[in-house]
Amino acid sequence: MPEVIFNGPAGRIEGRYHHNKTPNAPVALVLHPHPQFGGTMNNSVTLALFQTFLERGFSVMRFNFRGVGRSQGTFDSGIGELSDAASALDWLQAQNPDAGQCWIGGFSFGAWIAMQVLMRRPEIEGFISVAPQANMYDFSFLAPCPSSGLILNGGADQVAPQADVQKLVERLKTQKGITIEHLTIESANHFFEKQLNELVDTVGGYLDKRLAQAPEKG
Repeated sequence: MPEVIFNGPAGRIEGRYHHNKTPNAPVALVLHPHPQFGGTMNNSVTLALFQTFLERGFSVMRFNFRGVGRSQGTFDSGIGELSDAASALDWLQAQNPDAGQCWIGGFSFGAWIAMQVLMRRPEIEGFISVAPQANMYDFSFLAPCPSSGLILNGGADQVAPQADVQKLVERLKTQKGITIEHLTIESANHFFEKQLNELVDTVGGYLDKRLAQAPEKG
């Protein structure tokens, strides 16, 4: 997978990028979990999301937030990481100016950052939010949620408990014209350690459905 280095607000950012040569191929950005708890772009869930987008014809990128791997800078409690993600999306779009769709995905801390990017970038048409920590992070900025997407969590997740995710989903579902699909893999923990294949199948099925509904863009 080609390595890319691009400039971010705190210095160089390290990423991995797969380019789809099909004209108007959709683009997707995938965000990893918390840097201070071992989160990197090579996290297994992050990799699974990346691969699922790749297999469906996306030009897709994952990257290390500031201070992780070869990315410069230091952890900034989500504020700087949001800027990193915005820079990554700028880079991705510059490589794909004719992209038919723009998506964002994130896992845990990355899901929180991804949803903030979603609020700031109206071109994002869909999202995949895996195990958002609605018990720990404030998602009240999603008022209203601008795009339809999938929220996926594990039924045995003690880091992002099911009850808190459900409250978030119920709040988002009240918004007109937006469809939030909420799916639970019952036996999965926060890291989906024994259910990665099920996660891939679930996310892939959702993407297949949304891509089939998308109008042709020429």
